Amino acid sequence: MHRLAMPNGTRRLLSCRPISLKPWPLLRHLHGDVSRHPRSAAPAPTALSFPKPRHIIPAPPPSSSRREAHTIDSPSSAAAIEPYSPPTSGILSRLPKSWVPYGELIRIDKPTGTYYLFFPCLFSTLMAAPLATPAAAPLSVIGTTALFFAGALIMRGAGCSINDLWDRNLDPHVTRTRHRPLARGAITPFKALTYTGVQLLAGLGILLQFPTSCLYYGIPSLLFVASYPLAKRVTYYPQFVLGLTFSWGAIMGFPALGVDLLSNSSALNAAALLYASNVSWTVLYDMIYAHMDIKDDAKAGIKSIALKHDADTKKILTALAAVQIGLLGAAGVAAGAGPAFFVGSCGGAALTLGWMIKRVNLKSVKDCWWWFVNGCWITGGVISLGLGVDYLIRYVQDEETEAKED
Repeated sequence: MHRLAMPNGTRRLLSCRPISLKPWPLLRHLHGDVSRHPRSAAPAPTALSFPKPRHIIPAPPPSSSRREAHTIDSPSSAAAIEPYSPPTSGILSRLPKSWVPYGELIRIDKPTGTYYLFFPCLFSTLMAAPLATPAAAPLSVIGTTALFFAGALIMRGAGCSINDLWDRNLDPHVTRTRHRPLARGAITPFKALTYTGVQLLAGLGILLQFPTSCLYYGIPSLLFVASYPLAKRVTYYPQFVLGLTFSWGAIMGFPALGVDLLSNSSALNAAALLYASNVSWTVLYDMIYAHMDIKDDAKAGIKSIALKHDADTKKILTALAAVQIGLLGAAGVAAGAGPAFFVGSCGGAALTLGWMIKRVNLKSVKDCWWWFVNGCWITGGVISLGLGVDYLIRYVQDEETEAKED
């Protein structure tokens, strides 16, 4: 006769010892006796045994949610760090592999900073051209502008290198900057410092192409170039120091075209007002830029005007725009500018800045970046256009006046 097969669970149940009905032994039986059963050895299972909480493994959240939580809410978490990947497109991808970290150090693939440094030079050149004696010829203006662009390219790279040397211990804690060459260890601080020295020498070479007086006006700007990264550690208004640095070109166009600021009070007033206007513009656009890093900056201990006035940013941006346009208009009055400047430069700046302030979404990193990049050309372009048209009109008028006198 064949025996009936008994399931293992039934056999196990019948083999269990009777369970005491006393409450204390029952609790000890259900939850385990810590003194008798060490953590590494679980008690033998019985029919009334239940899996202990430590054996329950929760299902992990979806990978996309986990990545978003790390990269936005806790960017300094080890899980947030994505591996560095070499550039596969753009100018960096065309450089030899050993040159790539140096190209990244000077942000050669992100030229917006160069444009922001160049525009004040262009503004002052176009404003100073009619004030020169005789008025600067268009070819002279173009040549001076080209030199200023070369200088802006070199000195912006030097400024980025100095900034990264200061911030090499902070950048690893900020999502946007953790893959910078110094932060990830691609180049040593000594090599970066040497490279910065080479850039400063190249900048000096450009400066020496201008009249000698430009040397005395240009060198003091290095103090602001070196101090801006330090300002982020001691004040909530480092953007003001950045404005003092990036706006220096608003002075340089006058001596570059032979206009003596010390003997020409109108030119001196125009240069000072134009410089102040550009400082206000720099604080404005960099406040938008600072909103991209506002969460990381708070965790890393980096100060910015965006952190200090997060709730009132658009009001402050509006006030900065009003100051910028007012000072720009005053500079035009001091320089004797005509209607083309006030309509094109001042009116155009009012429209473009108002549009940007209204449309920018300060809570969106992508939107802040778009307006930072494109606002440079939109506002800088209309100011330059108004100044350029005003210069050409005045230059033609001067030429006609000279022709009549002859």
